[in-house]
This record gives sequence, C-alpha cells and structure tokens, in this order.
Amino acid sequence: MKSPIIKKGNYGYIRNHKAVTAVRTALYFAVSIGLYVAGYVTTGTNRNLLTVVAVLGCLPACKSMVNFILFLRASGCSEALHEKLAAFDGTLTAFYDLYFTSYQKNYAVSHMALKGDVLCGITEDPKCACNSVIEHLERLLAQEGIKKVKVQMFSQDQKYIDRLSQLKEADAPPHEKEEDIIRMLHSVSI
Repeated sequence: MKSPIIKKGNYGYIRNHKAVTAVRTALYFAVSIGLYVAGYVTTGTNRNLLTVVAVLGCLPACKSMVNFILFLRASGCSEALHEKLAAFDGTLTAFYDLYFTSYQKNYAVSHMALKGDVLCGITEDPKCACNSVIEHLERLLAQEGIKKVKVQMFSQDQKYIDRLSQLKEADAPPHEKEEDIIRMLHSVSI
C-alpha cells in the first residue's frame, strides 16, 4: 500500500503536509478536549488527573498548530510550472516545494536542480529576492563545509528552463559531496 504522505523534495509536498498537519492538529486538540470533558463529567470538577493530562496534551497540539501555520504560509510549485519541469525530473537531481526559513526572511523555492557543481532553482514568489536566496544557500553550504558549488536562482520560467536544458546536456560528474548537499537542502527546508 502506498503511503499518503509525500516525502520532502517531491512535487505536492507542501500541499500534502498542509492537510496532514491540519488533521493531526485537530486530532491532538480533540483528544485534549475529550480528556478534559471526561474528567469533568466523571468527577464534577476540573481538579482531577485527567485535567492535568489534557493540559499536557495541549503541548504537542500547540506545536502541531505552529507547524500547520508555517505550512499555511508556504506555497509550493504551481501545476503549470510542474508540467514544464517534468521533462527534467529523470535526468537531473531535482527537488520541488522547498521553503527555506531564516532569521530575516523566508524563501519559497518552487524547484531546484543539482548537477555537478551547479545548484539552480526558481521561485514563483514575486516578493522573493533571488540574490537573498543565493546568499542564504551559499552561507548554509559554507557552514556545512561544502565548497565549489555555484548557486543560481531564477524568477522567470523560460530562463530557468533554458538553464536546465544546458545542465541536462552538460557532461558534468556528480559533485563529490552531492549526498551532503541533498541532506542539507532537506534539513534546512520545512
């Protein structure tokens, strides 16, 4: 049986996790409320052990709520862009629906591709500054000790598709730390 949860880096990840976190949050709060009501009905007062358990149950519920709010703010790759990029999925190491957070800003990156020493991506968010994303990713790569990676960001579909076509045709060996780059991208995005 196929899992209903889409893994990070695949198309539809953000949309899927919005629904998953919404259900999980509602379930957590329902359990806490149910425990509180059961304790109150059985004892006639809220001074009982089930009230304590219900209050403690609110901790994971609130954590899940914060996660849900974060996913609500994020946006993934549009269907139109996904159709244009689907031709590159088998030939390049590709990632969809990446949402990077930093202390200053959040960066919605619809798609990224890695080939050799080039990591390029596209954002569909008009408020997302490509230079800021590049600086953020370069800083993260440097912190991980990954060198010799050229980061490029695009905001126009056709320029990005042209760049992906160039990468597809290029005969570049895999980066020596390709697995570390993939791991870092997954760990720093929601």
